[in-house]
Amino acid sequence: MMHTILSSLLLSFVVFSLSQSPTFAIKKSYIVYLGGHTHGLNPTTADLEYATNSHYELLASSVGSTELAREKIFYSYTRNINGFAAILDDKEAADIAKHPNVVSVFLNKGRKLHTTHSWDFLRLERDGLVPVDSLWNRSNFGADVIIGNLDTGVWPESKSFSDEGYGPIPSRWRGSCSRDVGGVVCNRKLIGAKFFNKGYLAFIGVALNNTFKTVRDHEGHGSHTLSTAGGNFVPGASIFGHANGTAKGGSPRARVAAYKVCWPPLVGGNECFDADIIAAFDAAISDGVDVLSVSLGGNPSEFFEDGISIGAFHAVKKDISVVSSAGNSGPDPGTVSNVSPWMFTVGASTLDREFVSYVQLGNKKQLKGASLSSVAMSSRTFYPLISGDKAKAADALAEDAILCQPETIDPKKAKGKILVCVRGISGRTGKGKQALLAGAVGMILVNDRKSGNEVIADPHLLPATHINFTDGNTLFAYINSTRNPTAYITPVETKFGLKPAPVMAAFSSRGPSLIEPSILKPDITAPGVSVLAAFTELVGPTEDESDKRRTPFCLQSGTSMSCPHVSGIVGLLKSLHPDWSPAAIRSAIMTTARIRDDTGNPMLDSSNKRATPFAYGSGHVRPNRAMDPGLVYDLTVNDYLNFLCARGYNQSLLSLFSDKPYACPKSYGVMDLNYPSISVSQLNGSMTVSRTVKNVGSARSTYKARVRSPAGVTVSVKPSTLKFEKIGEVKKFEVKFVLNKSNAKSEDYVFGELLWSDGSHYVRSPIVVKHK
Repeated sequence: MMHTILSSLLLSFVVFSLSQSPTFAIKKSYIVYLGGHTHGLNPTTADLEYATNSHYELLASSVGSTELAREKIFYSYTRNINGFAAILDDKEAADIAKHPNVVSVFLNKGRKLHTTHSWDFLRLERDGLVPVDSLWNRSNFGADVIIGNLDTGVWPESKSFSDEGYGPIPSRWRGSCSRDVGGVVCNRKLIGAKFFNKGYLAFIGVALNNTFKTVRDHEGHGSHTLSTAGGNFVPGASIFGHANGTAKGGSPRARVAAYKVCWPPLVGGNECFDADIIAAFDAAISDGVDVLSVSLGGNPSEFFEDGISIGAFHAVKKDISVVSSAGNSGPDPGTVSNVSPWMFTVGASTLDREFVSYVQLGNKKQLKGASLSSVAMSSRTFYPLISGDKAKAADALAEDAILCQPETIDPKKAKGKILVCVRGISGRTGKGKQALLAGAVGMILVNDRKSGNEVIADPHLLPATHINFTDGNTLFAYINSTRNPTAYITPVETKFGLKPAPVMAAFSSRGPSLIEPSILKPDITAPGVSVLAAFTELVGPTEDESDKRRTPFCLQSGTSMSCPHVSGIVGLLKSLHPDWSPAAIRSAIMTTARIRDDTGNPMLDSSNKRATPFAYGSGHVRPNRAMDPGLVYDLTVNDYLNFLCARGYNQSLLSLFSDKPYACPKSYGVMDLNYPSISVSQLNGSMTVSRTVKNVGSARSTYKARVRSPAGVTVSVKPSTLKFEKIGEVKKFEVKFVLNKSNAKSEDYVFGELLWSDGSHYVRSPIVVKHK
């Protein structure tokens, strides 16, 4: 009796809900559930056919014909569950819900898969589901694109590099695996693995043992970056129970190759040497990679005095896209590296996910922090609180102790307390190690003024959390206000929907380029804070010898993490548009980027001030927009040679880089390079630069220019309308800059933008001008 009442109520509710439809019919996907089958556990073919036909007949009773029912049903559940899924409008769904054999009818709702989140944030998926119009679907997930990675090697046993479900290796692949004492074996996913150590050996001048004769990743950095660019879908990935979900790379069906060029760091932190880097580029070009991801760099240097720049130039000549990291020396201006115009340079910004651990103070104030500590405080007990300078060893300087530098903390003062350390000089997790060695029960890491509001979740060895500069001032004020300050650090929680996001990371290196300020660098920004990806199992997540924890996936932060995000997206575009040049692909990504966060406001810097193109370049990457940019700013090798001529490179020398005779043009300026951004480094009076755009959107289209002029500068475009009649057509335009001296401040950088639009495509270029 109760079952009958509930069934009647359920039917009434379903019919009522489905009857609340608009006056026009909207097609949606529904599940029609019919309960179980009567044919048992081992159905015959006839049983399965009967079940399928019964579904057609049932739906036909509502939609009018069996033929139409066949068109609407896209799943027929015939073995254990009885039912079907079909495309219906609300009225059809309401009608079939009234059938006596129907248990329920409900919308095909998307359930949330809790993923590693970068790609959801970039809209390649929505709550774990891949939309039909996603670049992932359109590019077949980057199938058979070959992505090479110059880094610390690879952990081949990671599921991110399993070849299960892969077909034969593409016949165009010419690479191989090095003879390897570390037991690295290639497969149909990881199709290449080579190591290069002679440059490193030459620098240290001593014989290398067998640990230097393998592509196996001893640090985790290379496995992380390679899997971010092209790793498989791996369900169940997490670190210490946090960031649960499915790990995946940008081009998850790509083939990948590891080129190990980085080794244990020497004095000064140098670990990747130009000789090895150039050798790896040379090998990768011969092997047949389509994309090279290079998450390494150094101080910016002249284009052909930089191994990465040289290697990248030769790769681009062979139509290989080279994506590189901008560096982690921010937020100071002029710190960006990898500034060659043939490279795609990537800054780092945040996601809308955070790993929260609060500091609860004895005065009942609560400060929000970030952490990935694998252990929590044993009880909700408030512990004594002490700053590093007050816990300093007798022979230590207070300015070193507040940073919790090695051997500066007195265990007698820190034992059993929560130690407060200021960010800077040494690594964040290294400060946690010093707290642990001193017997502290926890650590609070406080930002210095330079780091501002950027907080990073790190896998600390003890309960710890990282708070921003403003909250740090609140914390120190509390410590200094009472004789017995106390605090408690809450366990880590994973939270989504953080606003605003993205925000530029403080560590991300900033422009302008010190080598050639007429080229705006970085080019783009992408997720680079707390990114989960594959890791080595030879070291713990802090990469410290004392860390005995092991995890197949790890969260890391840096432009090293943002770079392979873009490498993966480049792989998708290579798959979708195999005829596009590296410059066209870069242009598509740059001109479709966004400069607003998830609140609709301009992107912020870590200081909570408005970010500029020196931080984010053209903006935050939007993969789905990049597959149909409308127009692209294309470049050839000759364009790069012309640019070098304008910079004073000798024509005879440049001829060595060209496959055919080359002569410098009579009239060419460095700012005339057909770059997707426009940077005028010294404006005094007026200046005109030229650009060309190629139509890759609609065959017949008309684009109109809109300009937001930088402060104190008048910008005009001629012609202001571009009319295209076919795909591939190229149009030239000029941009004139006039300095309004009455409004200009001497030596200022000012920012604006040029936007071309045909109503459906929006091709945006940032403008940077420096008043002379």
